[in-house]
Amino acid sequence: MLSLEQLMQEALSLPNESRALLAEKLIESLEFDSDPKIEAVWITEAKRRRDEIRTQDVEPIPGEEALAQVRRLLEQ
Repeated sequence: MLSLEQLMQEALSLPNESRALLAEKLIESLEFDSDPKIEAVWITEAKRRRDEIRTQDVEPIPGEEALAQVRRLLEQ
């Protein structure tokens, strides 16, 4: 079995895409204790945003466009 140091060295030698996938899987594997109050607030917020889209109070924009806008703001 590999030591933690050996495993890290092998992981760091992977191509970027593979390292990103590995990082994502490792993060997903962590168990987080969630606060039910915070979770309820987020659910309420998600439903409010969903309803705003359904009632056309706001107009959604594609994710790529949103990211482009954020990048432009960060470059200023």
